[in-house]
Amino acid sequence: MKVPLLTICGLSFFFAGLSMAQAQQSIGTVGVQDATVAGALEVSNGRAILVGNTTVTARDRVAEIALNRGGSVKVCATSGLHLTAGKSAEGGAVPTPLMLALDRGAIEVQMAATTRDVVMTADLRFTMRGDGPLDLQLRVTRNGDTCVENRGAQAPVLNVADQFGEAAYELRAGQHVLFEHGSLKEVVDHESSSCGCPPEQPTMSVADALLHPAGSGNSTTGDPATAEKPAAEQHPFPAAVSAGLAPPTAVPQAPAGSAHTQVSAALSSGEGADSVAEPGTAMEKAPASTPAPSVAAAPQAAPKHDVAHAIGRFFKHIFGGR
Repeated sequence: MKVPLLTICGLSFFFAGLSMAQAQQSIGTVGVQDATVAGALEVSNGRAILVGNTTVTARDRVAEIALNRGGSVKVCATSGLHLTAGKSAEGGAVPTPLMLALDRGAIEVQMAATTRDVVMTADLRFTMRGDGPLDLQLRVTRNGDTCVENRGAQAPVLNVADQFGEAAYELRAGQHVLFEHGSLKEVVDHESSSCGCPPEQPTMSVADALLHPAGSGNSTTGDPATAEKPAAEQHPFPAAVSAGLAPPTAVPQAPAGSAHTQVSAALSSGEGADSVAEPGTAMEKAPASTPAPSVAAAPQAAPKHDVAHAIGRFFKHIFGGR
């Protein structure tokens, strides 16, 4: 039986596409409005379908990735996460292994973990000693400080190793530690700060802003911090300082080097004895009166010239000089 060459080529392309589809398995989905996705993906109903090797960078809010194998990964605001899916074994009975590499920021992982899953940072590598429910919070700062919290009593034990294999650490269930500068030799065993996403600030919708302006007295959604406080705490009654119920308020001092405003006045005893003149005004008027003598000096010579002529005419009239 002869099979046409065109049919053989078509079957080969079909099986090649099928093998590629099996190799590029879908990891999960994330909202396109919450994150920027780079790599192989498809978009459906406002959600990006993550396929193969992808990078998810959260925007100014948490981006939650819904995993197809079950569970979720929360990428905290402005954090970057690389996701890579491995090949599933035993005909899909075992979940597809995942490799989660945190570039920066923080993530929260909640899934049924297996020994084939890997979580990585720039300095450390986390593997599971056994299968179990994983509730992991991981945060990496700019200087490399790595905060890790293995939450839950049934959480699997995590084997932590550095990228060069020089040191190892065992992170048990419920343990909360901090690896300073990403080093397994500088460990804070009882860390108190949160390793997950910080709490998001409550936002007000446009409708609430129009119905309840921030300055209105009946607004209950504008400021949740003051809405829950009673009136006595918002407007406390001032305690009497003279009765010793409250310490006196310190007088504010001007900072060093700042110019001080001074007001001064001078009393004059001239014609207006009761008048008060500002020194600045008197100083401003003084230069105007200074050139007065020089201006009046020229007309004063004329009277002297007239008196001499009058005396001369007087003697001339006496001694007969007519």
